[in-house]
Amino acid sequence: MSKSQFRHVRIIGITAVVPEHFINIDEELEFFNNDPKLLERNKKILGLGTRHVADERTTNADLCEAAGRDLLAELHVDKSSIDALIVASSSHDYHYPASACVLQGRLELSEDCTCFDISGLACSAYVHGLWLAHSLIAGGAARKCLLLAGDITSRHSDRRNRNSNMLFGDAGTATLLEYTEEERPAFFVTGTRGKCWDKLIAPAGGYSLPMAADIAGLEMTDAAGNVWRMCDDIMKGLDVFKFTTEVGPKGISEILSFAGRTKDDVDYFAFHQANRQIVRTVAMYAGLPKDKYSSDTFSRYGNCGAAAVTVDLCHQLSGACAKSVCMATFGVGLSWGFCLVDLEQAHIGGIRLYKTPGSSMTRQEKIDYWISYFKAGNNA
Repeated sequence: MSKSQFRHVRIIGITAVVPEHFINIDEELEFFNNDPKLLERNKKILGLGTRHVADERTTNADLCEAAGRDLLAELHVDKSSIDALIVASSSHDYHYPASACVLQGRLELSEDCTCFDISGLACSAYVHGLWLAHSLIAGGAARKCLLLAGDITSRHSDRRNRNSNMLFGDAGTATLLEYTEEERPAFFVTGTRGKCWDKLIAPAGGYSLPMAADIAGLEMTDAAGNVWRMCDDIMKGLDVFKFTTEVGPKGISEILSFAGRTKDDVDYFAFHQANRQIVRTVAMYAGLPKDKYSSDTFSRYGNCGAAAVTVDLCHQLSGACAKSVCMATFGVGLSWGFCLVDLEQAHIGGIRLYKTPGSSMTRQEKIDYWISYFKAGNNA
């Protein structure tokens, strides 16, 4: 596992937003063969509850922009002081330009602010983004960095797919970091098992298998009745479960050893909220006290991809006093990221509901806009 430590980077604040619309799993009995016992079994094992999902007019950039605006306003930050912007997501609005470039303009940050995205890591992306932000600041490339992490994971599969869709919710989060002369130890452990790259993947939509007429309307149904499209997530659930329950406890042990800390020294363990079963299994194998972690965030908001661990922080620690926090994430790739950070005096905002503005375009309006844009030619 790759290990890094930093001494002079401070996390100033963290906040999150979720769409106002939500789905209660009790409303989805039809997707469980109209069998109440089957539904209750899934609720008990996986912790299924509610998940907030974006409407067709809302994008990942919208949620991240809202979280960013909230955090900058709450902290009274001079926008011109931000010299790096990172967006971590697997739900970027476009292949290019980078979401960070789009959001730099929308947030009215300085043109001197360097902007780039992290893509393709999904649920481990936040810790990787946090590591990158620490690296930029510690190396002198930036003094203040805004990290936006979010996902529209509800769109990564068909709602009829009970292998995955009922797990996923949407969220956008913002984290602000800056250089400090104070001692603020931060420790990171990251790694990748690339030989298992196809255990969680969306096969189509990139340049290996672009979306075209031959697959655009193609639907497949597996033996369990789950509906798949080529652009959807395909998850080998048992393999992913084995991976997380192996890497999770090992990563927690590794980060504590690297930092010279024990479980007693940590105030809270923030897990990627994959589902209740995974969180509790990893925590049990790691020997963590039940009062130092939670799977309740999953039952409330679902698995929010890159934003999941941040949503857990905002849900569990808003208004609370937590200095030493360990984050444990595992995601696509297959990848993982663990960190131990100091959140003393950091502003941990709650989770605000995002209401889609009336001016947001519908899908058809977006199609019409781009048709007009193309027809205008190069001189528009």
